[in-house]
Amino acid sequence: MAVIDLWKSFSGKEVLRGVNLTVAPGESLVIVGGSGAGKSVLLKHLIGLVQPDRGHVIVDGEDLACAEPERCLAIRRKFGMSFQEGALFDSMNVFDNIAFPLRRHTRMSEEEIAERVRECLSLVHLSGIEKKMPSELSGGMRRRVGFARAIALKPEILLFDEPNTGLDPITAAAIDRVIIEMRDKLPVTMVTITHDMNSAFRIADRIAMLRGGKIVAVAPPEEFRKLPDPYVQSFLAGQPVEEEVA
Repeated sequence: MAVIDLWKSFSGKEVLRGVNLTVAPGESLVIVGGSGAGKSVLLKHLIGLVQPDRGHVIVDGEDLACAEPERCLAIRRKFGMSFQEGALFDSMNVFDNIAFPLRRHTRMSEEEIAERVRECLSLVHLSGIEKKMPSELSGGMRRRVGFARAIALKPEILLFDEPNTGLDPITAAAIDRVIIEMRDKLPVTMVTITHDMNSAFRIADRIAMLRGGKIVAVAPPEEFRKLPDPYVQSFLAGQPVEEEVA
């Protein structure tokens, strides 16, 4: 997957200003940056939920940014996305939340769906909770059910939107372990956005820094720690930094 010279403005304000980024097959790439840096906007471009003003998003050799609507939908089915805080349907139990994409996008029988739901829950260490409602789950459990739903259709690419937001450090570390297990067990490419550097260093093969609408640094975790860029070092140290204004 590749992002090439991606630009996007909202109400005249430039959010993305020529983003260039590649993601290798099977890689876990983490995109970090301050609040308002454009991380979520970039993630929505990757899955085709937002169209760029100009630029390209290449998935398996096809340009998602200019594909015909029908082809765009087909490309998007290669993705699974875990939204912030799980984004579960409150009126559905765990089973029906995970079964939802299977019922909507496949012709699987109910027996086959039930087996796939069990497989997905097992992968995120939540076997046996199919009948529980989202309101009965902890924050960490809701995130993991969201992961299970994201992998239900066996996607090629998994996107994680701030998977640890609002979680305590112990639960956040447990969520990261599940992400690492999925990376190791599933044939998927992963892209995660976060501002949590502890999480980024745990789950990333490479870390990319988004600032001022551009990728300003990309490196494996240990190299990223040592980058001389003053902004990167201030971000890692949690020190106030003057943001670039578009």
